[in-house]
Amino acid sequence: MHVALQQDVAPSELPSEQSQPSARDLRRVDIHPDHWYPVAWSPEVKRGKAHGVRFAGDPVVLVRTESGKVFALEDRCAHRQVPLHAGVVDGESIRCCYHGWTYDCTGRCIDVPYLGRERLPNGVRSYPCREESGLIFIFPGDPLLAETAPLPALGSVDDKAYKTRRFGREVKCHYTFMHENLMDMNHQFLHRKQMGQMKARSVGRSRGDDWVEVNYTFAREEGKQPIGEALVFSQKRSNDPNDGHNDVMTIRTEYPYQTLRIRTKDQTMVMDLWIAYVPLDAQQRTNRTFGLLSIRRPKIPGILDAAWPLLVWFTERIFKEDRWIVEREQEAHDRQGADHNHEVFPVINELRSLLIQCGAPVRELVTERRVHMIQPITD
Repeated sequence: MHVALQQDVAPSELPSEQSQPSARDLRRVDIHPDHWYPVAWSPEVKRGKAHGVRFAGDPVVLVRTESGKVFALEDRCAHRQVPLHAGVVDGESIRCCYHGWTYDCTGRCIDVPYLGRERLPNGVRSYPCREESGLIFIFPGDPLLAETAPLPALGSVDDKAYKTRRFGREVKCHYTFMHENLMDMNHQFLHRKQMGQMKARSVGRSRGDDWVEVNYTFAREEGKQPIGEALVFSQKRSNDPNDGHNDVMTIRTEYPYQTLRIRTKDQTMVMDLWIAYVPLDAQQRTNRTFGLLSIRRPKIPGILDAAWPLLVWFTERIFKEDRWIVEREQEAHDRQGADHNHEVFPVINELRSLLIQCGAPVRELVTERRVHMIQPITD
C-alpha cells in the first residue's frame, strides 16, 4: 500500500483557494456501499422478532429467528409492498402481517397460504448480514464482494483490560462533517466549558490509499482538568504547559470507519474509540452514529466501574456540543446550496480528498444510467 508521510505546513504556505482545481461538493458524495456497515445494536433485535432500520434511504428489516440467527431483507413484502418488520417471525423465516406471505433468509418467498407451492412468486432482496461484538452489520453494496470484504477491527471492545461504552445518536448532518469534526482537534475551543482551554498541536500526519491519520499532543492553557479526562488517563495533570505533551492522540479515518486512540508516554493505550457514521436518508443528510469507547481499567479494581456514570456524563456533554456544531454546518450548506468552507488545516484537506476519492460515484450519473436501462426499446 502506498503511504505518503507529510509534515504540516503553515497556512501561508498553502496554495490559494483560487489555485485549487475544481472538485465535487463533498457534502453531495454518497458513502460507498461496498463496505460492512452497522445498522443496529444486538439488543435491539430480539429473538423471534423483526426490527426495521434504514441505510441511505433504503428500508431494511432485521430478523432474529427462533434459533437466534439474524438475517436482513429489504423491508417490503413483494405482494402489497407493506413493511415486513410489522410481520411475524415463524421459526427461521418471516411472515408478512397482511396476507401471510413467508420469506426465508435469502429473501425467497417460500409460502403463500392460498397458492400452491408450484405457483410461488419472486421474493425480495437479501443483504449479507453478520453480527459481531454486539453490533449487527449489513453489506448494502454488491453482495458478491461481501465474502472478501473484511469486517472492521472493533478496537478493544472484547479485551477484558478495558471497559467499553456503546453509544449512538442520530445526527442531522452529512456523514463527512462527522469525520472532519473528530479529526480536527483544533476545535477544542468549542469544548472550553467542559475541558477548559486546551491547545492541540499536530505532530505529523500520514496517508495511504484508503486512510488518513494524524497525531496530536495537548497542553492545558486555562481551567482545571475535568473528572472525565482524569478517568481516561487514570492520572491528574497540572496546568503546566508542558504537561500532557507526552500523551499522543492518534485519529485515523480508514474508510469508511474512524478511530481515536490515546497513548501515554510509556505507550500504554488508555483510550480506544471505534466509530462509524451510517447515513439514514436518501440524501444522506442524517446519520446514525455507532461508537465503541473503550477505557483501560486502572490497577485499582472497581474504581472505573464506580466512576463510570461520571465518565458517561462527561462524554455525553462533549458529544452534545459536537452534534450541535455539525448540525449548524449542515444548515449552512443547505442555506448556501454548496460547500463554501475555506479549509486551511492540511490534514482536513487530506481527509476531504480521501472521502471524495473513496465515496460512491456521482449520484446523478448513477440515476441517469438506471433511467436509461429501463427505457422501452422502440423501432
